[in-house]
Amino acid sequence: MGHRDIPVLETKRLSLRSPKAEDYPDFKATFASYRSRFMGGPLNGYAAWMLYAAEIGHWEIRGFGMWMVHLKDTGETVGMAGGWSPAKWPEREIAWIIWPDRAGKGFALEATHRVRRYFYDENGWTTAVSLTVAGNTRSETLAKRMGATPDPQFMHPTFGPMNVWRHQPADALQDGGMEAYS
Repeated sequence: MGHRDIPVLETKRLSLRSPKAEDYPDFKATFASYRSRFMGGPLNGYAAWMLYAAEIGHWEIRGFGMWMVHLKDTGETVGMAGGWSPAKWPEREIAWIIWPDRAGKGFALEATHRVRRYFYDENGWTTAVSLTVAGNTRSETLAKRMGATPDPQFMHPTFGPMNVWRHQPADALQDGGMEAYS
C-alpha cells in the first residue's frame, strides 16, 4: 500500500507512484552499490532501510517527496525522482536516482521534467535547486539539460561541499522541453 496522499504522475513512458514495500529491494541494492557513493553510500541493510523510511516519511512531514519511477509498459521500477528537503537543507530540491542497471536511457530527465512541472504548477513552487557531489558528472549533465545553472556551493554537514544547480524560475520556464515527456 502506498501513502494515501501521493498523486500518480505520468509521462509517455513512465508512471511515478508512491514508494511501496515491493520497491525496497531495488532501493536497497542501489544504495549498497558503488553508484551510491554520490548519495552517502554504500549503505548496509539497516542504513538503507532507515533511508527508505525517511523517503516515505518525508511526504508526511513536508507534504512532498520522492516518487518511485516505473516503466508504464512493464511496471518495472527503474529509480526515484521528486522533491527533497531534509533538515538544514538550503531549500527545496528536485532530486533523482536511477538504478545502476537502468541508467543512460533518459528516465531521469523524463521523470525530473515531470516532477518539476508538478511542483511548479500544482504546489506553487517558484524555484528549486538540485544538489550534486563533485564528480557526479551524470547528475551535473542532467541538471544542465534541465536548464539549471550553478549557484554558490552548499556545505553539507556529512558530504562536505555540494554543487548547487538553480532551476529556472517557474515564470521563466517556457515548458523547458517538458511537452516531449507529457
